[in-house]
Amino acid sequence: MVYLGIVSLLWAFSFGLIGSALSSVDSFFVSTVRLGCATLLFLPFVRLHKLGNSDRLRLIVIGAVQFGLMYACYMQAFQYLPSHQVALFSIFTPVYVVVIHSLRNQFFSYRYLVAAILAIMGAGAIKAQSIPTGDFWVGFGLMQLANLSFAYGQVAYREWKIKNKEIPDQEVFSMLTIGGVFIVGLASFILTDWSTLEVSESEWTAILYLGFVASGLGFYFWNKGASRTNPGLLAAFNNGVVPLAVLISLYIFGESESFSIEKSIRLIIGSLLIIAGIFTATK
Repeated sequence: MVYLGIVSLLWAFSFGLIGSALSSVDSFFVSTVRLGCATLLFLPFVRLHKLGNSDRLRLIVIGAVQFGLMYACYMQAFQYLPSHQVALFSIFTPVYVVVIHSLRNQFFSYRYLVAAILAIMGAGAIKAQSIPTGDFWVGFGLMQLANLSFAYGQVAYREWKIKNKEIPDQEVFSMLTIGGVFIVGLASFILTDWSTLEVSESEWTAILYLGFVASGLGFYFWNKGASRTNPGLLAAFNNGVVPLAVLISLYIFGESESFSIEKSIRLIIGSLLIIAGIFTATK
């Protein structure tokens, strides 16, 4: 649980940083570099001789979905949504985690579902608004594909790690990110407009921070924490980042010009609901 809490705080800054510092840089290129940095960070620890061919392929596929497909959709969503809405629309991930776990294990827990629903209600309360139209729905759809991909990867890696407890996480983590790099790298090769791509020094600084810290250390500790918690707690913690991310995006990265009482109340109520979800899963 400690790992998930630390990463939630770490990731809270990523939404606003992407929205403010990298909105003009091609999203597929940024995703590829981020996962490339994460791969390089843990590549020295890889121990392929401990893995059979089937395990290597399984980990690469898990990473391709959890990181590659997720990033391709998540980063593209910033082209249609401000960063605080990107943070908000990740709120459905907890239910996806519970449903995917239930389907894969043919076991359903109402307690886990309640924990996930409380987390969704909390995140939704933080930034309720009228129903928009237009490009909003493109961004919303991209975020749901990202949520599904990330949820699947968490559950799949958790199951693999439970069966392979003797193998340290750092010895296989780069196998996951290699799968992710393949997916977003292919998308970048096809879709990035290389003739107009320009990255400033400040943008490179942001990308490298996101790559080595938010993606590298963040994803590593998140999956490590995921393998050590029950699915309900994992589901609820997926929304632990939302109140932090919304607060930071609105008031540190300047997406809101005023600090209203209404927003403060929503933030408090939403945070309490998410905490209630976490406690429900830990009983």
